[in-house]
Amino acid sequence: MSNVVIYTKDYCPFCHRAKALLDSKGVTYTEYDIAAQPELRDEMIEKANGGTTVPQIFINNTHIGGCDDMMAIEAQGKLDTLLNA
Repeated sequence: MSNVVIYTKDYCPFCHRAKALLDSKGVTYTEYDIAAQPELRDEMIEKANGGTTVPQIFINNTHIGGCDDMMAIEAQGKLDTLLNA
């Protein structure tokens, strides 16, 4: 199984949607809530090549984007391949 990291905020509906998709696939992920840990925000922005919105999702240290990006990868039938790499 892949290493999945997701930067979130607790009140973000897109974060909840992204985590729900990962949960439905039984994926274990590391979540960093940047509202609770604001010191991680700069780290997230740097890793996400300037992305400031949440969620920011990484699979095996590759930035895949936000919730809509992950949903698009899922719709293309490619998410399971990434998650099982």
